[in-house]
Amino acid sequence: MTEAILKVAGLKKYFDTPKGLLHAVDDINFEINKGETLGLVGESGCGKSTTGRLILRLLKATDGSVSFEGKDIINMGKKDLARMRREMQIIFQDPFSSLNPRLSVSEIIGEPLIIHKIGDQDKISIQKEVSRLMDTVGLSQSLINSYPHELDGGRRQRIGVARALSLNPKFIVADEPVSALDVSIQAQVLNLLQDLQEEFGLTYLFITHDLSVVKHISDTIAVMYLGKLVEKAPSSALFENTMHPYTKALLSAIPIPSLKVKRDKILLKGEIASPINPSPGCRFAPRCPYRMDKCDNIDPELVEIEKDHFVSCFLFDK
Repeated sequence: MTEAILKVAGLKKYFDTPKGLLHAVDDINFEINKGETLGLVGESGCGKSTTGRLILRLLKATDGSVSFEGKDIINMGKKDLARMRREMQIIFQDPFSSLNPRLSVSEIIGEPLIIHKIGDQDKISIQKEVSRLMDTVGLSQSLINSYPHELDGGRRQRIGVARALSLNPKFIVADEPVSALDVSIQAQVLNLLQDLQEEFGLTYLFITHDLSVVKHISDTIAVMYLGKLVEKAPSSALFENTMHPYTKALLSAIPIPSLKVKRDKILLKGEIASPINPSPGCRFAPRCPYRMDKCDNIDPELVEIEKDHFVSCFLFDK
């Protein structure tokens, strides 16, 4: 049986606003097995990036627990957390704003080595390690003294990947790492991430809004809507037997590269519910074509309908 390297239970994050509490992440539960990828999918504003930041303690959780290799991340002290940073890293969405424009490629990749005092700290040793990391992610050595503004989006994102790898982590949160890139460059970066996972045994939380992207890289997919998980299943099972109405709508929006194949798009009507002081009941109910009376009053639980296939919907009440 594969060991779960990361366990998230009852994770919540509420933000104070003038109108009340914004429920950004509301009672999220999942596990990621060692060496595997969990794809976290949802619309912009659903809380998926916040979830990634909570796991890494870049944001403080309102409630819940995050366990990495059996260690409690949420209540970890500063010194222990600093050491844990070596094991858990992040690749940010925007490959330009996430890089310091005043630092060269060499300085950006080498900075974590200096901060965490990894290896020999003399300039020659650090430069040697930077060169190795550049080769690993497919960056030309001729770019070692370049600055981010001189490079295209694909090369910038490779710098971000190299920086994340510099501490030899076990777990990486990839927060929409290809959404700001051209389609051809997206494929290159996705292939790079898969190759690195195979070579170094990495575990990923891959955050995206694009189901067509997540299908090819994820072992398990979790679909998120307004701070809640609505469906979670192995990648193949989710595409072959989609259950939740929201997931079906997302899948129907994926373009088919054929003029002969036709697929009816599911157009969701109604207004998106407010995440501020949300009313009781299912958050997807205002847009759901299968809405029932109890959907307005009771929040459906995420339950296992088939083996490893979890759905939060009253349509599947036994």
